[in-house]
Amino acid sequence: MRSIRPLLAASGLAAALALTATACGPGGDGADSKPSASDSARAGGGSTSPSDLADALKKHGVDLDKYKNGGWRNWDRSTWLREAKDFVNPVVDGLWKPDRMKSAKDPQKTMAAGEASGGTGISDPEPAPVRAVQEKLPYHNYAAPVGKVFFDSPKGPMVCSGTVVKDPAHPGKSNLVWTAGHCVHQGGSGGWYRNIAFVPSYNDQGKSAAALNNAQPQQIAPYGVFWADWASTSGEWINDGGPTGGTGAPYDYAVLHVKAENGTKSLEETVGNALTVNFSAPKAHSVSSMGAWGYPAAPPYDGLQMFRCVDRPGQLSISPGTPAMYRIGCTMTGGSSGGGWFMNGPDGKAQLVSNTSIGPVTSGWLAGPQLGAGAKALLDSMSAKYGGR
Repeated sequence: MRSIRPLLAASGLAAALALTATACGPGGDGADSKPSASDSARAGGGSTSPSDLADALKKHGVDLDKYKNGGWRNWDRSTWLREAKDFVNPVVDGLWKPDRMKSAKDPQKTMAAGEASGGTGISDPEPAPVRAVQEKLPYHNYAAPVGKVFFDSPKGPMVCSGTVVKDPAHPGKSNLVWTAGHCVHQGGSGGWYRNIAFVPSYNDQGKSAAALNNAQPQQIAPYGVFWADWASTSGEWINDGGPTGGTGAPYDYAVLHVKAENGTKSLEETVGNALTVNFSAPKAHSVSSMGAWGYPAAPPYDGLQMFRCVDRPGQLSISPGTPAMYRIGCTMTGGSSGGGWFMNGPDGKAQLVSNTSIGPVTSGWLAGPQLGAGAKALLDSMSAKYGGR
């Protein structure tokens, strides 16, 4: 029997912000100035034949067998795949074990004072910090679409957050995950990350590190592990994304197409819900409340529990010629990157309108891109080309 529970409770200026999550139990006016310059990137994985995958890697001088046996640890810059069309992500069975997930670090995108200025329009005053609140337990009853995105970088295993979103061409059977561009691609100075996977309702019971010693896989990943076999991010992020977000920050979003490491059901069928993405969300000043969800991993958090912040959004401008971003007060830290931002649609149901991109070193606020034509083109392309595979 499926249950419907509220995900996002009213808080502060929000009289009622209802986000519902249906779960079976575990087992903007958009502000983009132009459509994304990138095409959906083809990845290797369960949807691709072994020979196709081997050929894709061979073109870049990579041997599939050696890759799966640990060759992915080699981050020679000359072989780091960078272009949108070059993404490959071979499944390495059993790589993301509970202890390895727990050891993953956050890819913080922090900004120093004075960096957030000069964009299209004027930034609103910095918001007062809003203390992040841990989500109610079990997470699958309150936040079924939310989970963690794991990946390997030159610095080792890393972690972000992500959200299951609806596939326009495949209702009820989505395998699409929304996250941040910097959770899949390093941006202007690098290329695609490796071994990208999504774990919905990570640590569903919200247990502490001590309680998770010698944890079983089902305690950490109640719905299993879903590997990205395709990925897309914006051309602006690939070209201009930087360590503190850079001019690519207003385009810091990505879509993953995933397949279960074990099993045949779609991601949406497995978790019981997916959220609609709103690409025409209103300007910040006309929104009474937004909520951000994620798994903050940088101190004082440890990445094991899901948290949320709800606040009235303001506007943040980054640099001339780039669209303004949403900004809310929130004490979540790195690791919450990529986590969805939600608001109520006209029908009262929650919709995804942004994702966490950057925040300050003081961890008092978060900013996320307004999603417009470029972001919509990205999702539509993923849905049309890869959604049914």
